[in-house]
Formats: sequence, structure tokens, C-alpha cells
Amino acid sequence: MNQLPRLISLLTLLNSKRVLTATEISEKFEISVRTVYRDIRKLEEAGVPIFTIEGVGYSLMEGYTVAPVQFSEKEANALVTSQTLVEKSKDKSFVGDFEQAMVKIKSVFKSSVLEKSEVLSKKMHVLEYQEDDFDSNALSEIQLAITNLKFVEINYQKANNSNISFRKIEPYAILSNKGKWILMAWCHLRNEYRAFRIDRFKHFKILNKNFKDRKFDLLEYFRKELEERGYPEHFKRPSF
Repeated sequence: MNQLPRLISLLTLLNSKRVLTATEISEKFEISVRTVYRDIRKLEEAGVPIFTIEGVGYSLMEGYTVAPVQFSEKEANALVTSQTLVEKSKDKSFVGDFEQAMVKIKSVFKSSVLEKSEVLSKKMHVLEYQEDDFDSNALSEIQLAITNLKFVEINYQKANNSNISFRKIEPYAILSNKGKWILMAWCHLRNEYRAFRIDRFKHFKILNKNFKDRKFDLLEYFRKELEERGYPEHFKRPSF
């Protein structure tokens, strides 16, 4: 079990029992005691009030529940992103269990956060997933810009090109392909939709100014692209 669903399960388990030992947790999730310590520390860093009872085990503060305020929009977006990636897993049982967990998690989202997370889930697509060495540190902020219709300014460097160009863009959708996050946006420099690899952002800034939604349709965009390139008819509606 990956860390995210395990942490969620651990929190549920702590909430259902008064005290749990590290050994009980390690046996439950088939992990080492050292990993248990790391998981507990991760929950504490997230603000979960866990008491460590020396020589006994771990317990939650009495009366603590996972309230809607616990999840910010960025945290909810991170969960939606994880779900999008998990859905590409070849293990159906893992996908099913994670989807059930997400239903429970989303039930405690504030209504405004839930609405935005549903918007994002419809605008994220994973073409082909694989682990790779593509580092970036902008995805969470870009997700907020998409759901809140905020202009973004970026300094962008193309592949095999030392020049860095300044762009003002309207972000609309995100793709993941072979470990690379790709942003589909309206580029004011080129006056058309363009694809930008997020790991090639040298600098970015989310502006406190909204753009008018152009109703970008990702599937329609790819259909037109394929038509222009002369692909056969059965290739003109890609499936994600």
C-alpha cells in the first residue's frame, strides 16, 4: 500500500481505537516499525493531534475528528492528482480501494473545496504514466490558477534551447505523459493554445487577475490537431 492511502487508513484506525502500539500498526499494514514512526510523524506534521504514551502506544486527542477545515484547496487538489495517477494502475483492486477511500475523504471536504476539486478532476488527464526524473515545483499553484481562472506569467525554456521567453498565459488543463506534467494554456504571445512542460518553468507568478473562460475542450483540441495532420478517422477521438 502506498503512503497516502496508508496514512488515511492509519488515521481512521487511530480514530476508532483508544490506543495503538507501533507493533500493532506494523502488523496491520505489513510495514516496519521504523516506517510506523515515519507515518506517525507525517500525520503530526499535518496537524493531527497524536499523543505518544511512553511504553504503551499512540492515541488521538479525545474528541478529535477529521473536520472539513482540515483540507485546503491545494491539499484537496493533491488528492485529486493522486487519484488521477492511481487510476492508471494495472491492479484493479488497488484502484477500487483507493476510489472508496477518496469517497470517504471527499465527504468531509468543505462544499467550496469539493466543487473546485471536481472541476480539477475533469481537467486532468494522464496519457501514459511512468516514473522519471522530471523535477518541477509549480503543479499545486498551477492547479489553483486553473480552477480559479487566474492569469499566469512564466519564464519558459524550450528543450535544447538556452533562450528563456516570457509568456502570459491562461491555464486550462493539465496532462501527464511519461512522468512529465504538461500544461495546456492560451498563450498571449502566440495568440493560440500552446502546451508547456511544467518542469521547464524557470519562474512563474500567479496574477491576482481573472481571465474570461474560453471554454477550452481538450478532446476537441486534439481532434482538430489530428485532423490537421491527416490521421485516419479512428484516431481522431483519443481516449484518456
